[in-house]
Amino acid sequence: MKGSRGHRGHGEMAFSGPQPPYVSPAVPFSGVIQGGLREGLQITVQGALLQSNTNRFSVNLQSGFSDNDIALHFNPRFEEGGYVVCNTKQNGNWGPEERKIQMPFQKGKAFELCFLVQRQEFKVTVNKRFFAQYPHRVPFHLVDTISVSGPLQLSCISFQQNFPVRPAFSKPQFSQPVHFPQKSRRHKANPQGIWPAPGLVTQPIMHGVPGPVFSNPGLLPIMYPNQNYPIPYFTSIPGGLFPSKVITVSGIISPNAKRFHINLRCGSDVAFHLNPRFDQNTVVRNTQIQGRWGAEERSLPFTMPFRQGQGFLVGIICEGHCYRVTVDGQHLLEYAHRLKDLRAVNNLEVAGDIQLTHVQA
Repeated sequence: MKGSRGHRGHGEMAFSGPQPPYVSPAVPFSGVIQGGLREGLQITVQGALLQSNTNRFSVNLQSGFSDNDIALHFNPRFEEGGYVVCNTKQNGNWGPEERKIQMPFQKGKAFELCFLVQRQEFKVTVNKRFFAQYPHRVPFHLVDTISVSGPLQLSCISFQQNFPVRPAFSKPQFSQPVHFPQKSRRHKANPQGIWPAPGLVTQPIMHGVPGPVFSNPGLLPIMYPNQNYPIPYFTSIPGGLFPSKVITVSGIISPNAKRFHINLRCGSDVAFHLNPRFDQNTVVRNTQIQGRWGAEERSLPFTMPFRQGQGFLVGIICEGHCYRVTVDGQHLLEYAHRLKDLRAVNNLEVAGDIQLTHVQA
């Protein structure tokens, strides 16, 4: 393809090794598909739909960061009873629209959406059930970017290379493809506000503001495949805490939520209690030792960062002298260690009026 993107760094060399996932990226989101699409590649998008007046969201597999060339536009619409539109755009022009009169998504619910690249078509599954096939209208190897927009809380976009398979379904779910002429184009530079893949850069940029690094390029995060996290939720922190260790929790706050909390536990003690309270419009922090709470900390540098009915992403970065907390990529507060044995802090607890969508511990 003429004008291959400079930030791939290896021209058209074959891609080897799994691409690290994008963990809890902000929406709207665009990210590089390392090495471009190839037969057998499966892209899995995990997250949850927010309660919103916006009735559409979309996932695009496209060439570059502009939206002029989209091989697959996957566009669920909560209108007229619910349906899903698929289409292709080439050189800024949409082709004939394909509709499937079925809605496998629910507002306020978690989902898993998979795209499997096959020789003749994309195979689409939703929540591990086959949903549709979409015949290729343009060569799929031209695709090198995935973009997501709409009222979503994303927890993970992951990549898995399977052995090439023949189509399992011979009858297309959509009408026959319309073939457009191939178009050469030059890939535009990564614009501000786009997250490249973890491992390509050392610090992501979110809306022009540097944010914390939530993944170690050399160590993939622990991913929980089950999106239906029970509340209260408990999990171990392998090896305990140490400076530079990061805990991330994302979810959706109930519309009438009063409180929720995230606890870093050391046996029966709570080393760090992070407790947003909507009935008091603040975030309480504390430590509990031998059943007794210490002095609360309540001050905030700005207004309450959590909103009822909205998604959130909390990052807790363990540093040598304190915990540093970010909310949606923005620094919120620091909390000095009261329990000094960080390695003994080896359990995470999340409870309250929320639905969890992703945990990295």
